[in-house]
Amino acid sequence: MTVRLTNQPWLTASATRDVIAALEASGGPGCARFVGGCVRNALIGQPVADIDIATTLKPEETDRAIRAAGLKAVPTGIAHGTVTAVAGRQPFEITTLRRDVSTDGRNATVAFTDDWAEDAARRDFRLNALYADAGGEVFEPTGEGVADALAGRIIFVGDPEIRIREDFLRILRFFRFHAWYGRGEPDRAALAACRALVAGMTRLSAERVSSELMKLLSAPDPRAAMAAMAEAGVLAQVLPEARLSPLFAAAVEQGGDPGVRLMVLLPADEAVVRDAAARLRFANATRDRLVFAALALPAVGLSMSDREARAVLYRHGATAFSDAVRRRWAEAPDRSADARRLLALAAAWTRPPLPVGGRDLARLGVPPGPETGRLLKAFETAWIAEDFPAAGHAERLAALVSPPRG
Repeated sequence: MTVRLTNQPWLTASATRDVIAALEASGGPGCARFVGGCVRNALIGQPVADIDIATTLKPEETDRAIRAAGLKAVPTGIAHGTVTAVAGRQPFEITTLRRDVSTDGRNATVAFTDDWAEDAARRDFRLNALYADAGGEVFEPTGEGVADALAGRIIFVGDPEIRIREDFLRILRFFRFHAWYGRGEPDRAALAACRALVAGMTRLSAERVSSELMKLLSAPDPRAAMAAMAEAGVLAQVLPEARLSPLFAAAVEQGGDPGVRLMVLLPADEAVVRDAAARLRFANATRDRLVFAALALPAVGLSMSDREARAVLYRHGATAFSDAVRRRWAEAPDRSADARRLLALAAAWTRPPLPVGGRDLARLGVPPGPETGRLLKAFETAWIAEDFPAAGHAERLAALVSPPRG
């Protein structure tokens, strides 16, 4: 039965047509097909973000064809067959059909081919080994990709152990794709292969692992995938500090923030968080967010008053405060009203600047030096304790400089 993509604006957009026309002008009709995620997501009614194209043209031919059509060509991975075309300010990643010559668990040496089945055979999952022509007709060399996509089955192309040994990151990708597109129990053969080969993940770069982990945690509901990942020993291999406790389920119920989900997997211990972030080489923003939330947590409680909350907000910042509130909320899911009140306060409050400085002290006769810093710190402490009064600063500062005699 012929399957055809319908009602897909990206498929008929002028930029898409221009790129396909450029390739077919060089290689003839049918030399280029859409591949992977754009086809899969179109089939299952999910948004299409990136448009990838597979072609029988060699990389140099692709580059010339794109330029001949007046479009921009960027050789983003030409050794592996990839050229990025830019049309209408939109990138299209175009890759020559390939077969693996050798693999080492991280990288592959490839040879180019004109055989669509060979190209499909080297892909990870059957629902990703899908192609569609310019008219939207879908081709599935494995014979199972469409059915898998519609049923929510994440099944490796061919032998799962062979696919994993080619690239051990596919272990994490299995759980990530199950979180995003899977339904029901994970494929048993895939789980067994992941469990058996988990030690191979030590050969991967920390950046690849952390990136894949964050994509997994960004899924609408990663709970089932994370549970399977923990049961297979993969979570312990990737993040041995992590504990898949009820906090994680509660954090997922709060919403889709992967940073919060990662935070509740880790203990609220600054040193442990720093070590984990350094080992997995998280982006600086992610690392800092985890550390600052751990530092803020001891000062945050769901019963705190608005005045107490403003003091913590001032000292730790809105992001760390809000993350700490969300952890407390995960610890006490029935306290949602208190948590929402504090989160709303953090979203609406603007941190006021310290209303006095060294010049104000100089006018009171205090010379620059350590005493200036001590007095400003004492003023700030009292000002925070009084809930940031808007007036009376000169009098308070003067009292600190010349305290009244008893």
